[in-house]
Amino acid sequence: MELNEPTERIFNLDERLVRFAGESIFFVRKLAKAYELEYYKNQLIRSSGSASLNYGESQGTITDKDYVFKLSLVVKELKESRNSLRVLNYIKEGEEKERNWLLIEVEELIAIASRMMLNKLK
Repeated sequence: MELNEPTERIFNLDERLVRFAGESIFFVRKLAKAYELEYYKNQLIRSSGSASLNYGESQGTITDKDYVFKLSLVVKELKESRNSLRVLNYIKEGEEKERNWLLIEVEELIAIASRMMLNKLK
């Protein structure tokens, strides 16, 4: 990754989602300028950013129902990010170290957000 290579562990979900969105942007900036890649580059930027924004919105909800709904959007967007990353990984696009970090991070974020959502439903 760039100079800001994420090495420290962040336990605050809001900060992790912001970092994931930012690192996704750094990652796609370095990808080839090919027609067939533009879809996945744009999708990754949109879905990673949307996950962060929806989590921020969840923090301002009044009801548990609204909170769970916003968290469900976070999980949905993270899963979309994961699928874009999996396609890029399949075609070996981008630096392997960066792809692997993003894939591991998105899996952890999905697990955390899903667990938070399920805990609220109990």
